[in-house]
Amino acid sequence: MLYNIILVIHILSAILGLGPGFVMIYIVTKAGNMIELRHAYLIRNRLHIFVMVGGTLLLLSGLTMGLLRPYLFHMGWYVTSLILFLVALAFGPVVLSPLSRPIKTFLKQHTGEEIPAEYYKMAEKLFFYERIENIIFLAIIILMVLKPF
Repeated sequence: MLYNIILVIHILSAILGLGPGFVMIYIVTKAGNMIELRHAYLIRNRLHIFVMVGGTLLLLSGLTMGLLRPYLFHMGWYVTSLILFLVALAFGPVVLSPLSRPIKTFLKQHTGEEIPAEYYKMAEKLFFYERIENIIFLAIIILMVLKPF
């Protein structure tokens, strides 16, 4: 019974934490001028709170399920999912945050309404790694659903 409750928390955490992460790029790519871009990043930052809370709950509930059913630590899909999740988690401070900082500075300092080419260069790098992270999360979801090994 406890395991099933943790499983429900785990699934809801995946929806809460991963769902918004898949649309964060899309939100900012539709901005046509600096006002829209700043607003899009404001929305993106608010969504990131859901990603952080959901992601934390996802990790904690996943590990709790492993503690309740230790045989999971011997299942390839579980261990691979956990490793991939930790890799994706490390993307934040190691890759995404350093690439986000110049964009945040740019958004604060830039004057004018046109979005300059320099922003697109910075965003392209950031979005490349965010797409890799999304692919990792999709792989984790597939592993969790199919349990192939």
